[in-house]
Amino acid sequence: MNAHTDPFGRTPDGQEVHMYTLASSKGLRARITNFGATLVSMEAPDRHGNLRDITLGFDSLDPYIKANAYIGATVGRYANRIANARFVLDGVEYKLTANEGPNQLHGGNAGFDKKLWSTQEAVAAENEAWVKMTYLSQDGEEGYPGNLRCTVSYTLTNDDELRISYEAQTDRKTVVNLTNHSYWNLGGPDSANILRHELMVNAGKFTAIDKNLIPTGMIASVLDMPLDFTRSRPIGERMHHLGRGYDHNYVLRGDARAMKFCAKVREPDSGRVMEIYSTEPGIQLYTSNYLDGLLIGKGGKPLNKYAGLCLETQHFPDSPNKPSFPSTVLSPGEKFASTTVHKFSTE
Repeated sequence: MNAHTDPFGRTPDGQEVHMYTLASSKGLRARITNFGATLVSMEAPDRHGNLRDITLGFDSLDPYIKANAYIGATVGRYANRIANARFVLDGVEYKLTANEGPNQLHGGNAGFDKKLWSTQEAVAAENEAWVKMTYLSQDGEEGYPGNLRCTVSYTLTNDDELRISYEAQTDRKTVVNLTNHSYWNLGGPDSANILRHELMVNAGKFTAIDKNLIPTGMIASVLDMPLDFTRSRPIGERMHHLGRGYDHNYVLRGDARAMKFCAKVREPDSGRVMEIYSTEPGIQLYTSNYLDGLLIGKGGKPLNKYAGLCLETQHFPDSPNKPSFPSTVLSPGEKFASTTVHKFSTE
């Protein structure tokens, strides 16, 4: 295993930003920046051993600072949507920053994806390499109560896994929902879109949503719907029934808090496979419906609609306003802990 650190520019106020490279002895390589605790690239071999970057992203720091697409970033304090940008906790109403109409999306105008996380040097051992990043979200930031101390660790292993682990503690009761927002395209940089990617999701139900993508509170079956990925199907096979595309939270089978299989993606031309395991109860499938080519990605390539897919392990959207959903409340003296594993292979 190998790990090293390089400069990656400076923020507008002059703070130095770093890039951390983790490499396995089997050829996998992950690059992470501490701006937004962001996965910038993930290189994995195809069935012939050709190494390619399988994530969307940018070649320099500036687009990560200016763009609002959350590409590769850690998102929080609350990933996904909170209806009407408010919630009530112990009888107190907290009004959040609204950044998607009347609702809040991914933590507000300046969520965790826009923060510079503190880091130490990346570390390499015999069978894994890792980098740990920390951030203090202060009481009142984007409307949330409590000083929240967060840690995100990226670990690359010789078992061809990228493990992302989160921890958080608070000094006041608050809500927490953290995830990674990488856009995956297993075909690599020359693949135009993800419509032929084959997807299986370990879920027979989803959180039904209204026209603004806010959960209604009902848990519905995916049976006989375009949302049904209980067996592997091409992502684009039934997308025309949905309008723009997929932006739905699946209710995963199994113990909500235990590590479990979540999803499998296969790209038929390259043979690359990605399996996802997580301790989270849900996973959001998003097919980059709002990318429009205006953002210029790596190598000068425009980022177009359906260029990548996100599989965001998470608690359910709007859980603070849905008492029947798994709780996202964190109290002083407790520790939020979550782990998601991406395992890479070929077929």
